Amino acid sequence: MSDPTEGKERTRRRYDRLAWVYDLLEAPLERGRFSRWRSRLKERIIGENALEVGVGTGKNLPYYPQGVKMTAIDISPRMLARARRRAASLGIEVELREMDVQALEFEDATFHTVFATFVFCSVPDPIVGLRELRRVCRPQGRLLLLEHMRPENPLLGLIFDLLNPVVVRMMGANINRRTMSNIRQAGWKIVQEEHLSSDIIRWIEAHP
Repeated sequence: MSDPTEGKERTRRRYDRLAWVYDLLEAPLERGRFSRWRSRLKERIIGENALEVGVGTGKNLPYYPQGVKMTAIDISPRMLARARRRAASLGIEVELREMDVQALEFEDATFHTVFATFVFCSVPDPIVGLRELRRVCRPQGRLLLLEHMRPENPLLGLIFDLLNPVVVRMMGANINRRTMSNIRQAGWKIVQEEHLSSDIIRWIEAHP
């Protein structure tokens, strides 16, 4: 059995190492459809307060809605440093904290909306992380996810399985996660699932 602490530290080191070049690596995708998909957050984040996990360099900050108290966490100090600079340059108020989604330091039922974009591909134990999000989400709250995952086509799925070790080493992201199953195993009730790019990238909304 793998050591969860070891997995957390490995993830932290990986994203600290990538922080300085992360936006450059993903720039072509952001200029394409990613930024358009992220913009949905402005309309879908509801309630008095919201939590973003895996804020990274702050790519979602421009899409935070007004009038909602925003909290955002990341496991990587260097990613958070870049998110702080971006928030300051945009004039956005957000509480940024270093934290592991697998062990959230918040009380039960704290947030009206919890959300993440392209994060649960890199959480060492995604089911534990999703359960933690469910714990801190209010009973009438919602989960928003923009995620890539293993394709359902058997041949493509096998190819993603074979490529996964290389992609993890280079970018820190697993490309063969069965995220829909993970969400259900964590106890969430899926109310919307939209295929954005084939069945690989999906927009998901769920209730506790």
